[in-house]
Amino acid sequence: MIDVKRHIGKIDRTSWKRLLENSKFCSFFQSPQCWELYSEMSFMKPFGVAVEEDGKLAGLMIGYLQKDGGALKSFFSRRAIVNGGPLLSDGISDEALSCLLREVRRMLQGKAIYVEIRNFEDYSVYKTVFEKCGFEYVEHLNFHIDTSSEELVESNLGKSRKRDIKISLREGATVVSQPSEDQVEEFYGLLSELYREKVKTPLFPYEFFDYLRDKDYAQLLLIDYQGSIIGGTVCVCQDRKAVYEWFACGKDGALKNIYPSTLATYAGIRYAAEAGYPRFDMMGAGSPDKSYGVRDFKAKFGGTLVGHGRFRHVFNPLLYGVGKLGVKIMKKL
Repeated sequence: MIDVKRHIGKIDRTSWKRLLENSKFCSFFQSPQCWELYSEMSFMKPFGVAVEEDGKLAGLMIGYLQKDGGALKSFFSRRAIVNGGPLLSDGISDEALSCLLREVRRMLQGKAIYVEIRNFEDYSVYKTVFEKCGFEYVEHLNFHIDTSSEELVESNLGKSRKRDIKISLREGATVVSQPSEDQVEEFYGLLSELYREKVKTPLFPYEFFDYLRDKDYAQLLLIDYQGSIIGGTVCVCQDRKAVYEWFACGKDGALKNIYPSTLATYAGIRYAAEAGYPRFDMMGAGSPDKSYGVRDFKAKFGGTLVGHGRFRHVFNPLLYGVGKLGVKIMKKL
């Protein structure tokens, strides 16, 4: 018997945590902590669906709805994002997964132009089920770094990265593991500048970063040089699973012999190894058919390039096309 649960906040937390502990598809982004994070943010609206099979929790998916700008821009930017992919039991049936996916579509119909599921694990065994439920598979790359030991991290690190890290530390750059509110604000200013001038896609408001500052599942590792924050990384963690690098930036090229972006990401990788997490997940390396400078940067940290892709369902193809065109124009300006 299959039972769809439409009120994720009412799911028994013990069953939820048990599924997290036992599922190979476990990630921070399908945890109760992530649900609470989404629920606390003013700029996004969380959504969630679960499915029980024979009385046991068999699958769960949480994500958020977001839009940007004023009335016109927000109308064309309505989207639903599911980071990490769904949380599934090893024995979930195709029928139960189909019920989960169809309910997600039903829930988001009229609220989002599209929904995108960003996979951090390999869901290829369920690809046919996703496609039958109207989700198109889109190729997308990522890097997974083995952090099962500190020695392995160092041996896999590229020579240029080792050199840049050594020089940066020698010249006086330091890692701040417990930043103050002022330091987080300074980092956010750097990140905002990066998104405004280079990335040219919307950035989460400051409240997101401030919220994470004192959470035990989050690591804000900032780079200080002579009293100024020049870079940093924002990571979230899932017990016994992985550390996920959600945001990172640095004032690269601004200071001689200082490489803040490299040092920031390395700080996250070292934290994962020292704290006993077996993997550092870089949360994306672009499409395989497009050149991508960020992918080149990430490749030199010694990770494994994986292609777990994304699943996407477009509710309104016309508005989706207009939105894609708008993003393309913005990135050329």
